[in-house]
Amino acid sequence: MAAIKLVYIGGGSSRGAGTMASFLAHGKDFDGSEVVIQDVNPERLAAVETIATKIARAQGLDITITSTTDRRAALTDADAVLASFRPGDFAARALDERIPLKHGVIGQETQGPGGFFMSLRSVHIYEDIIRDLDAVAPNAVIFNYTNPVNIVSQAVTRFTDRTMWSMCEGPITFPHTVLRAADLDFDKARVVMAGVNHNCWSFEHTYEGQDLMPLLDAAWEARRDDPTLDAHSKRMLQLATTMRSVPSDYFQYYYFREEVLRELQGARTTRAEDLLAALPGYWEHYEEQSRAEVPDLDPTRSRGGIHELELAIDVMSAYYNDTGAELPVNLPNSGGALPGFDEDVVVEMWCTVDGQGVRPLPQKPLPHAVRGLVQQLAEFQYLAAEAAWRGTRADGIRALAANPMVPTLRVAEELYDEMAYAHRAYLPERLLR
Repeated sequence: MAAIKLVYIGGGSSRGAGTMASFLAHGKDFDGSEVVIQDVNPERLAAVETIATKIARAQGLDITITSTTDRRAALTDADAVLASFRPGDFAARALDERIPLKHGVIGQETQGPGGFFMSLRSVHIYEDIIRDLDAVAPNAVIFNYTNPVNIVSQAVTRFTDRTMWSMCEGPITFPHTVLRAADLDFDKARVVMAGVNHNCWSFEHTYEGQDLMPLLDAAWEARRDDPTLDAHSKRMLQLATTMRSVPSDYFQYYYFREEVLRELQGARTTRAEDLLAALPGYWEHYEEQSRAEVPDLDPTRSRGGIHELELAIDVMSAYYNDTGAELPVNLPNSGGALPGFDEDVVVEMWCTVDGQGVRPLPQKPLPHAVRGLVQQLAEFQYLAAEAAWRGTRADGIRALAANPMVPTLRVAEELYDEMAYAHRAYLPERLLR
C-alpha cells in the first residue's frame, strides 16, 4: 500500500462526494495517507469532508481527511494532486452552450467554441496552481480531470516541467454505445481506441476473436429503420459501419453536425441548464448523508453516480503501488507512440502504469478514413493551448478559426468577442485585448 499526501482541487463540487467514495473504495491501497480536499466554497467542502470522514471510519481505514479553501496551504508537500474544477461553474457552461447556437454553431462543453472557452478559464486557474506547486510541492504529480483535459494537458505539459497525466473513461465506455445498438455483449468484444480526448477511434476491434465489423454491418441493416433505436445510437452505429472503426460518441458533432445543431437549437434547455436545476437536489442529498452515521450515497440523487473519477484513482493506485495496470491516459506522444501525431501533442491511448510512470502500449495508426479529422482536432488543441497559456485575442481567434465546428473567420471573430466578454471575469487581460 502507498501512503501519500493527496490534494483534491475542486473537491467541493457536486462530484466531490462521489470522488471521495471512489478513492475510499480503494482505501486499502492508500492506508496511512492524508487527503486534503480544497475548493472555494467552505459549506460544500464541509459536507464532502464529513461524508468522506464517516465512510473512512466505517471502513476502518487509516486515512486522514481534512478540507480547506487555502490552496497553497493544501498543496504544501503534496505527493499527488487530483484536479477537477470548473471555473464559473455551470452558469459559465450554460453560456458556452448558448452563445454559439446564436451563431449557427454547436454549443458543447468540451467541443468547438464552448470547449475552447472552458479551456481558457481552466488553464488560467492552472497557471496559479503551477506557481503554487513550484513553490511548495515541486515533485507532486498532477492527475488531471479538469476539462477539456486534452487542451489543459497540452498547455501544462508544453509550457511547464510538471508531470501531468489526464484521464477520461471514454476509451472504456465509448464502445458500449455501438455494441448496445448492435445487441452485442461488451464482455466478448475487444475494442482498442486512440486519438485525442473525446475524439478517438478504434484501430483494433474484435468480437470473440473475430473482426467486429461484419456484425456491425448486419446490425445496421437490421436496425437502420428500427423506431426503437434512439437517434444517437443509430448515428454511432451508422458511423462505425461507414468509417470501419468504432467512434467516440462526440463525433456526432462533426459527422451529423446539421441535425445535431437543429436539435440543440430547438431544445428548451441546454445540458448545463438542466444540471443547474438538478444541483439543489444533489446538495440536499449530500447534506442528508453528512448527517447520517454511515453515509450511503444514492446513485439517483448523486451527480454522475456514487463513484466518480474512478479512472484517475485507478491510475494513481497503479503508479504508487507499482501494479503495471493497463489503462487509458492522456499524455504527450513521446517517441511518436501514436503514428501520425507530433511528439509534443497530447494524445489519448492505452498505457501501462507502474512505479516507473505511464508508458504507451504498442499503438497502430488510426485508419486513413478517420485520421484526418483527429489530426485537425489535434492541431486545434495545440493552438488552443498556446492561446490559453500565453496568447492574446489574435491567438484565440486563430485557434477558433482552426476548429472544424467554426465555419468562417468572421464567425470565429464574432464568437470570440462575444464569449470573451461574457467570460471576462475568468480570463486574463491579455485575452481580452
